[in-house]
Amino acid sequence: MTIPRNEDERERRERVADRLHSASIHLLRRLRREDDESGVTAPHLSALSVLVFGGPRTLGELAAAEQVRPPSMTRIVRNLERDALVEREADSADRRVQRVRATERGREVLLAGRRRRVASLAERLEGLGEEELATLERAAELIERVLRE
Repeated sequence: MTIPRNEDERERRERVADRLHSASIHLLRRLRREDDESGVTAPHLSALSVLVFGGPRTLGELAAAEQVRPPSMTRIVRNLERDALVEREADSADRRVQRVRATERGREVLLAGRRRRVASLAERLEGLGEEELATLERAAELIERVLRE
């Protein structure tokens, strides 16, 4: 009995997805070590990232984006404010609404961390040949496309 071709393709997609999942987790764990230099914890950096790249958010929006409960986000934002990485501002449309936004210092801390992670990864890629590097470049393009869809 032969397995239908589409079953083979489904199994292959699942196998590739499993390997990508595992590799991405291991990659992020290794690169996260670079964040220790910032002196900011991973949950705080994650929330700061949402604000730097996504713009100001209410506490509720930020909690939803980070998949945490509002009281947890309130503590995170309070700590980020204490370190002058974020600040609250009144919403321009409704002054009763407060938005949290990254300060220039917060943006600098986050971008410096990103530069350290990228440099660390680039260093790991040094041993690859031109063809291997081109393959990874194409893979990155495909992953970006899949995530956009």
